[in-house]
Amino acid sequence: MPGRPCSKVACGADAVATLTYDYADAMAVLGPLSIRHEPHSYDLCARHAERLSAPLGWQVVRHSVMDQLGA
Repeated sequence: MPGRPCSKVACGADAVATLTYDYADAMAVLGPLSIRHEPHSYDLCARHAERLSAPLGWQVVRHSVMDQLGA
């Protein structure tokens, strides 16, 4: 059974991380792949999770995703 696909357009890789945004705190949170797809979140493959950046003034919080990716 294939995993969930990456949310990035035209990316066919399996997702390994889930990205959520906290707009009130200007924060992007990247964590392990959620158990199920959640509305208002984005599932990312290893490549897109590693390359994640946020707008100027925003903070990116990474929760042990990079350990899972072997980085």
